[in-house]
Amino acid sequence: MPDYLAPHDLRIGHVHLKVSDLHRSITFYREILGFELRFQLPTFAFLSVGGYHHHIGLNTWESSNGKPAPVESTGLYHFALNYPTEKDLGRALKSVVDHRYPIEGAADHVSHLAIYLQDPDGNGIELAWDRGSEFWEAWGPTLTMDKVRTLNTPVDLQALLKLATE
Repeated sequence: MPDYLAPHDLRIGHVHLKVSDLHRSITFYREILGFELRFQLPTFAFLSVGGYHHHIGLNTWESSNGKPAPVESTGLYHFALNYPTEKDLGRALKSVVDHRYPIEGAADHVSHLAIYLQDPDGNGIELAWDRGSEFWEAWGPTLTMDKVRTLNTPVDLQALLKLATE
């Protein structure tokens, strides 16, 4: 057991990403994922939802016109945007589909539904909806790789899209 445990109500406040084209990234997060632009200067911007100061920070301080990190390098794998309801996840999916933006994958992980895509700079994003905590037990201390394989099943994207319009 570690000497220090973070408080149970700790939360991740924001993600700050290096991007190659600030305007292109702002457009993606606003028009496809529905974030509001809170603040912008020539080399950085803050976007959020619900009036929060910023959920996503974007900057070109060291990355203007840069290239995405190679797949085999260390760094961000993905960050998750957790939607409050399954219908909200469906609405996010509908926006992605309506904009003809590529989806890389989707999985029902038992604990949550997940849809995977990358932003224009190759940063991985998981659009997710969590089920109740009673479903999370599968991800406990007895988890094995064999069990992980059985916990990942396809998501019915058509059903999610239908739910979005009901």
